Amino acid sequence: MSDDGRLVSGTHRRDDRENVALRPQYLSDIIGQDRIRENLKIIIEAAKTRQEPVDHILFYGPPGLGKTSLAHVVANEMGSNIRITAGPSIERAGDLAAILTHMKQSDILFIDEVHRLGRAVEEVLYPAMEDFALDIVIGKGPAAKNVRLKLPRFTVIGATTRLALLAGPLRDRFGARFRLDFYDQPAIEHIIRRAATMLDVEIDEAGTAEIARRSRGTPRVALRLLRRVRDFSQVRADGVINAEVASEALALMEIDQLGLDDVDRRILHAIIEKFGGGPVGLDTIAASISEDSSTIMDVYEPYLLQLGFLDRTPRGRMATRNAYAHMGIPYDGDNNHQQPSLF
Repeated sequence: MSDDGRLVSGTHRRDDRENVALRPQYLSDIIGQDRIRENLKIIIEAAKTRQEPVDHILFYGPPGLGKTSLAHVVANEMGSNIRITAGPSIERAGDLAAILTHMKQSDILFIDEVHRLGRAVEEVLYPAMEDFALDIVIGKGPAAKNVRLKLPRFTVIGATTRLALLAGPLRDRFGARFRLDFYDQPAIEHIIRRAATMLDVEIDEAGTAEIARRSRGTPRVALRLLRRVRDFSQVRADGVINAEVASEALALMEIDQLGLDDVDRRILHAIIEKFGGGPVGLDTIAASISEDSSTIMDVYEPYLLQLGFLDRTPRGRMATRNAYAHMGIPYDGDNNHQQPSLF
């Protein structure tokens, strides 16, 4: 994922490098995602008993929830080497062929943003995942011939935030598919406490709860906010993070009690104030706040929908009563809503 510049975005940023050392290493280190953890434990133990690589696994869900971390955990539990790449990085079928020919028995190939693989690349990947074979064409024209190379048994772990964009034949070749959900408050607090210990940050329970409350149920956001509050506490306080310090630091970053930032509030304000609460089309909202419509749909909307601040209808987006309350605007029921937008 690209860096979109938002502190509360689950997409990867260049300043998230410190998070690598904080990642869980084994299943016992994973906090939250209990269903996935138990299923992975069964899959891994069964594979070890049979002395086989684990089946191909697909992780999907919003960014920042730990898909890459889970891939590393599977590799560590299996004692396997992991090779990491991303869909946009594999531009040609030859690029994937070069990677596959260097795979060894029981190795794991992790493909981030797997939905962005090109069709030609996918055609090479299909037999590799299903038959552990690589079909290549040698020569050109009438003299060209097809050669099939046998590959060692390996595992493909894919990660995607857009399951719907994944080609059906590729999706079906993953034997295990898991959706990652947003974390609840206790799980995020546990993650923050663990990270604070590893970073040697002094933080009390109230400070932990304050950061967790504004982390949007996303571990990557929680760790990012912890680092920023740590900086604030070292410069403006005595180095100890409590509720007051955390609240002051996050207010300075314009992150409110529910984790909404300035862009989130601009979206809600546009729907309520400019368009009478909706329904209003996505393109109209995007034009009114000078943002790209796909960015609003993929980056901003999911959390607003999760909070129940937006209602996505066939006629367009509508602000809910909860959104009015959070923005401090009186709600008058049907009188708040205008005629549907045509765009």
